[in-house]
Amino acid sequence: MNLDIRGTTKLLNGIALIGQLGLSLLMPLLLCLGGCYLLVNHTGVGPWIYLAGFVLGLGGSFSTAYGVYRSVVRRQERHRGENAGRRRGEISVSRHL
Repeated sequence: MNLDIRGTTKLLNGIALIGQLGLSLLMPLLLCLGGCYLLVNHTGVGPWIYLAGFVLGLGGSFSTAYGVYRSVVRRQERHRGENAGRRRGEISVSRHL
């Protein structure tokens, strides 16, 4: 039985990234709409505030998703930079793995 640890690790990292992106898109919207709910019920503000909360929640969602996207791109660029000068399987003096 041959287990490919690298493939499994990449798969689990991808699943975690999808989950993180999903939460990053959903939570700002839910928090803003929850805040609007509290405002409407406790202060008597009109229901028009839900529209403002929805727009602010979407803005927060897109901002967070863009941050996740940039971190993934930076990680890929850093990974490419580390492997640029080495051939597959080559061991260097300063890097033993």
